[in-house]
Formats: sequence, C-alpha cells, structure tokens
Amino acid sequence: MMDNHELYGSDEFDDCLIKLRDNPTRRRDRVYIGCGAGFSGDRPMAAFKLLQSVKELNYIVLECLAERTLADRYKEMISGGDGYDPRISEWMHLLLPLAVEQGTCIVTNMGAMDPISAQQKVLEISSSLGLDITVGVAHEVAFKNGSGSRSSDNISFVMDGGISTYLGAAPIVRCLELYKPNVIITSRVADAALFLGPMVYELGWNWNDLELLAQGTLAGHLLECGGQLTGGYFMHPGDKHRDISFQCLLDLPLPFAEISYQGEVCVAKPDGSGGVLNFSTCAQQLLYEIADPSAYVTPDVVLDIRDVTFEPLSSSKILCTGAKPSASSTPEKLLQLVPKESGWKGWGEISYGGYECVKRARAAEYLVRSWMEESYPGINTCIISYIIGRDSLKAICNQSIASVEAGCRDIRLRMDGLFEVEEHAIKFVREFTALYTNGPAGGGGVSTGHKKEVLLVKQLVGRESIFWHISATNTNMANAFNHEHGDIKKFRTRTSISANSVSLPDGLIDLSDQNSQTLSSTFPAFPAPSGKKILLYEVAHSRVGDKGNDMNFSIIPHFLQDIERLRKIINPEWVKMVLSPLLNPSPFPHPDAISRRDKWVDENVKVEIYEVKGVHSLNVVVRNILDSGVNCSRRIDRHGKTISDIILSQQIVLP
Repeated sequence: MMDNHELYGSDEFDDCLIKLRDNPTRRRDRVYIGCGAGFSGDRPMAAFKLLQSVKELNYIVLECLAERTLADRYKEMISGGDGYDPRISEWMHLLLPLAVEQGTCIVTNMGAMDPISAQQKVLEISSSLGLDITVGVAHEVAFKNGSGSRSSDNISFVMDGGISTYLGAAPIVRCLELYKPNVIITSRVADAALFLGPMVYELGWNWNDLELLAQGTLAGHLLECGGQLTGGYFMHPGDKHRDISFQCLLDLPLPFAEISYQGEVCVAKPDGSGGVLNFSTCAQQLLYEIADPSAYVTPDVVLDIRDVTFEPLSSSKILCTGAKPSASSTPEKLLQLVPKESGWKGWGEISYGGYECVKRARAAEYLVRSWMEESYPGINTCIISYIIGRDSLKAICNQSIASVEAGCRDIRLRMDGLFEVEEHAIKFVREFTALYTNGPAGGGGVSTGHKKEVLLVKQLVGRESIFWHISATNTNMANAFNHEHGDIKKFRTRTSISANSVSLPDGLIDLSDQNSQTLSSTFPAFPAPSGKKILLYEVAHSRVGDKGNDMNFSIIPHFLQDIERLRKIINPEWVKMVLSPLLNPSPFPHPDAISRRDKWVDENVKVEIYEVKGVHSLNVVVRNILDSGVNCSRRIDRHGKTISDIILSQQIVLP
C-alpha cells in the first residue's frame, strides 16, 4: 500500500519555544469550526449529522484522547497492539467522503501514541474509498542520543516509555501552512489547541496576540466536550430547569463555533436541532476542569475566565465574551505525562436479591476479606467494597441510608483491590469466586477479573526540551487507481440517515415544544426561599470533572443572585463533610475506620473555592479525593462524574 502514497513536501521539526509567525496572512474574516467528538466513545453518526447540517464548516475536530485513553493506548502498544485509536477506521469511513466533498478539514488527536501508523491507516481508508487526499501529522518526537541532531536516524517517532507532552497549536498551524491537508492527525495536543490551531492559521493571528488567543482558547474549551455544550449530560428529569424531553435528547446536536479575526466568538447548534444551548449549558462547560479560573493553563496562553459571560442571540446561537490572558500570560513549561506501573487490579461482583439481601452481601464481603487476610495479613487495606443499589455512588445523605436499605430487593456487591503483585490480584479473584459454594445463600451472576494498572505521573518540562514533527502524505490516486476506477462517487459511503425512530416508553408523552420554550428562557424570576431546609438541587446545578487525583465541580445557581447566599454555605468544611464518605473502605465502616478516614481527610484533602463573577458561580477544586485518579481508582465511578448528584442531594438552609 505504501507504493500508492507519496510524501508531500518535506518534514519539519521544531522545539516548543514560542516563535512569532512571519507576516501571517488573514485567509478569512470568519472561520467555522465544529466539534465532531468530545471523547473516545463519542458517536460518529452525530458528527456526520453536523457535517450534513452545517455546510459552511471549515474544520471539524475529533477530540478523542484523555488520560485514561492515553494510558490504554500505551498498554496496548507495549503488548504489540496499535498505539493509535482503533476506532479511527470507523470515523474516517463515515466522515471522509462528505468532508472532502464540502472542503472540511478533519483535525483529530486519535494518533495518540503512534500518529504515523494512524496516518497510514487513514491513507489506506481514503484509497479504498477512491479519495485523493493529503493526510498530515503533527506530533511529539524525541532525539535518541540527546544531542538534538535532527537526522532521521536520530529521531524516535514513538516516544520511549510512552511519555507524552501536551503540545500547543503551533505544529497544527505549521502543518496547515505547509501542506494544506484534508486530515491532520496529532499526538497529545491540548484539547483547546486542536481548535485554536485552525483559528490562528485562518484568521492571521500571531502568538503575541494574547487577547485574540484568549478568546480563541475560550471557544476551543467550550467546544472540546462536544454535546455537553448543547444539552448532553445536562438532562435531569424532575429538575424543571433541566428536564429535556427524550426526543429532544435523541436529536442532540454537536456544537460549532463562528470566530472572527477580531476575536468575536459565537457558539451555536444547527437551526431546528434538538438538545439545548443556553446560559446554563455554557456555564457548566466553561467551569469544567479549569481549576483556578484566573489562571487556566494551556500551552498557548494562560486564560482568565472570571469575567466571561454569555449573551443568547437566538435559541441556537450564543455570543461569548470576556476571556482575557492571565497576568502570567504564557506558561514557561509544558505538562508531561509519564506512564508508571501502579500495581495489579483485582475485582469481583455478585448479586443478591429478596429478603435481607444487604445482610447477605455484608456476610459475603466479610468472608472474602477474611479469606484474603488468612493468606496475606494486612492486605485488607488494599481492598474497598460497595453495594450497587445501596451506596456504590454515595449519592444519598447518611441519614437516609437506613430507609434505602429497607427498600433494597436487588443489589450487587462489588469489591476492588489494587495490589502490588499479580499473585495477590489472582488470589483475590479466586477467593471471590469461591462465594458460589462457600458464601451466603442466593448469590449469583459472579463476574471477576484482574489486570495491570498504569498511572500517568505529571511533571513540568521546559519548552526548549520538547520537540515536534510535521509531515504529510498524499494517497496518490493516479497510482492507486486507473482512470476507469477513479470515479470517487463509485466509492462513496453513507450520505443519508434513516428516519426510523424508537417509540417512547409507555406513560411518556412528547414534551419537545414545552421543553424548548422552558429551557430557552433565561433565568427564574424568584430567589430560593430562606430559612427552610431545601435540597441544593432546587437552588443550583453542577457538573464534575477530574484531573488526576483532583476533582473540580461547579455550583451554578438557577437564580444568579443566589450566589451571595450560597457562598456563605459552600466552604471547605462543608465540602469535606459531604465528600468524606467517598473514602469509606466498606459499606459498613467501623467507627474506628471512620475516625481514621476523617483524620486522613484533614491531613490530605485540600479544598479550593473560586468565585467566577461573569457567570455568578462557584468553582470548587478538591485535591486528593479520587483514589489516585481515573487510571487506577478502585471505585465504580473512576472519574467521579456522579459526585455532582451527591452534592446536589444535600439539604441546605439559605440565610
């Protein structure tokens, strides 16, 4: 297949020091950039619909890489598998024909640990589709002997040990300048930079245009999670501010942005589409995983979003203003992730139902812990357990646990251990499986497993020591196909979507129009009541994000002026009180275990609370709360996403 591909121009290498562009050209007054994917498990069909309905899109970004997926690709690569996202074939088969026809460039970080191999895969796909395209790569490289010699035999295109650095937008801009490719495949590029690169290239910006870079990075940050901006992960039945209908959610669109050369940013969804785009969805995404809102660090600019606000221009379009560079406008160092083996995970699940099922699960937990202790004294500190259907997410107040337990008739015990050696993980799996003949009555549906876990250790590195490489290859269809088979239309894939739909569940009615009216309105007219117990749900909404072992959650009031009263309640002590049950090692903790937990929380868990005045909200960062983070956490919710409902289900009394 390689014989049918031609190198396009020459390779280029550079370090990550900031270098101003020479006489940048403004190619457009406005650029349209869509988000086709917000994570590795996103829906290709939604991206196809975005391409179909927004024909003016100049770029569509597939953001499919996170710390978890990066670690997964590393583990797969060292086992002899692919270092890039294997779903790239599915995405490109569906999107390439329409993107090429409309002149939309696809930018994606699906290259992960091995962008060069991902490039070859896309070239193979384009050839099979009869498409003559150019595929560029922009990715991190290393020099083998440390001398910095840029000869080809001194360059490692796959990073040793799986090390990966968050690159900025510069390699994407340079790739566009040199090759004007149809597809750009990157390694670990900062999420917002995937969107910023096309803006800088098309709008003639330079790296010292910090106000413009700030607005552009804001646009990228709002878009990077895809449907979360347009109503995905927002629907909440029973909450009148977020009760989107099933049909409205089914027709959830992906977002796009219109950015002018002067830095005006509008985010939008296709006219007539479902979902919802409003102040609340924008505010949730604005605060997502940003930590300190006065200094959100990206490789290209340190962003201050405290004064960002949103002005609806229609039910499908919102003007975004107020982003500015922070006092320390550009980071001197870049964030690097270094894989480190963190032990062996072993886990097991078993179901119990009917009378006293919780007590039987408690007996099963006791037995497995005791059997493990017989072989390896002290090993119980490596094991946590919880009951799915009772307390696995800790999403209820401690006071109501008894009433929940009384209603349990169908539960599942899950136990997770993170052990230093594989032998212990295997032993755990075997002891858990033994519940079938040695445990309480009526247990069934056992599932177990064990695997090696990899933690990504974070460190900061100087820009001058990080290098990137760009190149491009063309499918060279003149060699791949003769003129008789060169008709692209013959190789076209899907160009339309079935109109078939699934009927609503019994008892539900179509509330699409009512939802649209309610959710497009701005804010409720009245503040929350004072002096009475109410659920935080009634006052605010929230979303949780994670960065390593740290959690970031927002508190966004429905009535904006309620923020002044919420500030008096949401303090570090309140946050620790609400979240400390997450650290319980068992659904049935002994008083001594709770005392040890509280002591550990006081010494290790740090809470930072920031006010974001532009959206009248709080952004809360909780350090060291996620059981070492997504890659090796023993919790059923590794990311901590469900913690937003733990927070919102708390009873409060507003002054």
